[in-house]
Amino acid sequence: MRFLVPFVVFCLCFLCSCSNSVSEWEREEQNRISPLDSFELKDMSLVRSFGKKVSIGTDNSSASLKDRPSMRVVFDYDFFIGTHEITCAEMGRPCEDSLPATRVTYFDAVLYANKRSIEEGFDTAYSYTGATFDAFGSCMNLDGLVFSPSVMAYRLPTEAEWVYAAERNWNPEKGWHNGNSGFELQNVCTSFVGEDSLCDMAGNVMEWVNDWFTPLRDTTVHNFVGAPDGGTLGERVVKGGSYRNAVGSINRYSRGDIYTVTSASQSDYVGFRLAFGAIESPVWLGKDGKQVNSVVSVLAGAMDIRRWAGTFKAKLAFRNDETGNLAFVDYTQGGSVVTEIEDTLNVYHPDISPDGNWVAFCTGLEGVRGKSSVYVRSLDSIGSGLVKLDVENAAIPRWRVLESGDTVIVYVTDAGNNKDESVFKQASTWQVRFSKGKFGTPEKLFGGAYHGGVSDGNSFAVSGARLLRARVAGVDTVWYNGEQACNASLSKDNSKQTLFLDFASRTGTDFVGKSYGAHEVAFVADSAGRLVRYVMAPEGYAFDHTEWMQGTNHMFVASLTDANGRHARIAMVDSYSGKSVVLLEGEEIWHPAFWALPMDVSGESSLNPDSAGLYFVEGKENHVLAGKMHMFWHNHDSIEVVVFGNSRMLFGVNPMQMEDYYVFNFGTVPCDMNASYYMFSNYVLPHSPNLKFVVVGIDPDMWWIDDTEWNIDNNIKYVPGFAYDAYHGFWKEGVSDEFVQMVDNNFRADNDYNNAAPYRGWIQLIGEHGWDKDLSSTEIVNDTTDSDLSKTLDQELEMLVNLVNMAKDRGVKVLGVTAPLCPCYKKTGAYGRYGLRRSQAKEFFEKVHAYDAREDYFRFLDENKMGDHDYPLEVGFDYDHINYVGSAILTSRVYYVLRQME
Repeated sequence: MRFLVPFVVFCLCFLCSCSNSVSEWEREEQNRISPLDSFELKDMSLVRSFGKKVSIGTDNSSASLKDRPSMRVVFDYDFFIGTHEITCAEMGRPCEDSLPATRVTYFDAVLYANKRSIEEGFDTAYSYTGATFDAFGSCMNLDGLVFSPSVMAYRLPTEAEWVYAAERNWNPEKGWHNGNSGFELQNVCTSFVGEDSLCDMAGNVMEWVNDWFTPLRDTTVHNFVGAPDGGTLGERVVKGGSYRNAVGSINRYSRGDIYTVTSASQSDYVGFRLAFGAIESPVWLGKDGKQVNSVVSVLAGAMDIRRWAGTFKAKLAFRNDETGNLAFVDYTQGGSVVTEIEDTLNVYHPDISPDGNWVAFCTGLEGVRGKSSVYVRSLDSIGSGLVKLDVENAAIPRWRVLESGDTVIVYVTDAGNNKDESVFKQASTWQVRFSKGKFGTPEKLFGGAYHGGVSDGNSFAVSGARLLRARVAGVDTVWYNGEQACNASLSKDNSKQTLFLDFASRTGTDFVGKSYGAHEVAFVADSAGRLVRYVMAPEGYAFDHTEWMQGTNHMFVASLTDANGRHARIAMVDSYSGKSVVLLEGEEIWHPAFWALPMDVSGESSLNPDSAGLYFVEGKENHVLAGKMHMFWHNHDSIEVVVFGNSRMLFGVNPMQMEDYYVFNFGTVPCDMNASYYMFSNYVLPHSPNLKFVVVGIDPDMWWIDDTEWNIDNNIKYVPGFAYDAYHGFWKEGVSDEFVQMVDNNFRADNDYNNAAPYRGWIQLIGEHGWDKDLSSTEIVNDTTDSDLSKTLDQELEMLVNLVNMAKDRGVKVLGVTAPLCPCYKKTGAYGRYGLRRSQAKEFFEKVHAYDAREDYFRFLDENKMGDHDYPLEVGFDYDHINYVGSAILTSRVYYVLRQME
């Protein structure tokens, strides 16, 4: 026993020494001075994340592809995060004060963050040029929205910040979920409160974070702030679970909702909490996996371009001076994405070909003598087809089309300072034909470096790199009284107007009638060199790199430089009105070139180009349907079998597998029987003379969701193309070639369209996550004990009957199909993911079977059988969708029944 006491004392001393060591480390961390220590913010908790790391996403193979792999994020800063979700009272909404504010768009959250920043005397983290609200006061769009991470202000948390905070404050079992919430919102902080005083991280409502969605990578990123842009769909990230989710499905790694989340999405189970603090060295991760430290933000989307340029068929190319790379925006794809082509070539003065498919550029800069080469490459994401003009020196390429129809590139042998006439005339102007990705043989036009442009017939040319020089009918002359000028650009029509900048000269001052700074005014001269008009730069900016747009003699693009000389913006300017729209914002963006292809319509058009064929509006949940409409108008005469339904049909029936028929999958989201009837009666039936069969999805668990996002009437009534079709009786007398051309000219969300087009509307789900082998894990997002829904289901059944009767009048037969779901729902009181009592679902299907028994023109294929189906577990993609392997099984069975119905 006498040895026991010293041993105990030794152990206690050892434990105390360890404890003291940890305590010292913790004390050192607590004593570290943070730039945020001096702030006292209501209902905000300081997160000391400096030097810490967190993993977002997961390596769990059963997780969605969107959530994989795990990616490590390191913080070089601290931040505040809200202790609770923003409440109705804080937003001034007409609901119980302590409930989380829901049905808020990302834009609503941004506006609230700005409002709170202003009220507390801070700058704002978000800037924008205009706002659009719906009839209920929700913000549906913020024009020109730019997020500035380095501003000390209120904002939404980044995904990494949210996950880091959630790790320390996470307890889904004690949060509000569908097992204890009664499927209703609960007051904030009435469940588990974490060690940082944060509550509801794991439940009550899902939460907006600030990030654009981007695929994760197996890498480490410092100060990660998401993707540079949202892609064509404008996809955002939401985090956490809600009162509707099963506790087993709530995790920290999930990055989205059931369907695509855009900035304008809103739901009764999504809210937000705020963050506060500056991110001094933010890093964005592009969808190609490349990390960037600064981004070029798109401030004007395709709708703006349509209003200003008259078409969606438009592209903007420019130089990113930070990297020296060529970058561009393709407005035919929605215009929300900046694509940068990375290589070692130094790109100056890009110019887009007349057909919009190629871009020429040089490696030398206007006003600087020296070696320069001209290249041409495809205007695609990788800049394919790169070719170099094989001459000793070439600079400032400009495209034009000769009277013969040949496409050529005009270039000069030297783009240096043209003030010295002898030096200027030592250089020369040339042109070279370009066809099928290859250069022809260069031919000299005349002496002198006229890199501002050459007119048809070579009778007129201009140059401006110190002096404004012109070549008129073979005679060289100097305009603008010999005063300094630059950035000359000859109009791309036959008006022979020259756009240029000056350096606050006497001639310019006399014409304007007041003094101004260098490059603060853009001038236009006629074919005789006389000044005809001018445009003042937007307040606080000066012009640089002015270039006429194609197909107009009054619109031009230019870089805008701020007071520090930073080329911070690119704008489109109307030289008549002086009005302008900012297209892009970045650190250093140079040498814009804008290409537009106006719609080629002959004679007076009876169609409104602002509405006809415009089926996609950014932020609305109709991107799939927009692509389907484009495919439909090109193939409606060929359709023999059409497939309607929601995502279960969209992913489940492959038209290419039914070779005996021309099948078109019109499946879309949202879709109930009303939507199927609407599209069938108004579009397919009147315009598909060869139609034999209609395959329609019957998914009653999806039909009782009372949400404007899911209701086709609410979803498409804001979309001009559908309203325009309805106003014109859905073109029952047929559509013109002009109309189809307008459909082609309008942009669409090409992500889903490109995936679906090769398969006539089918989108394949790649992945073999499978359904749980023990069938124990389910997700139910609606209360299965909700009020009696028999009336709603009877209305949907009546709509199905109306569809069948309408088809029958044309001799068209209808096949109703119920897709297989995870058989795990057999162990619950719900039919499927969206609830609906199993007893009520069973009664509904009995009615459908009874209708099948007495109606010759209708058959019912129930592939779920209340969960007792024979589909293997491996074909499950998620709880209520099958993957491409399951699709092959379902399609073969659909095809077999159609053959029987012949």
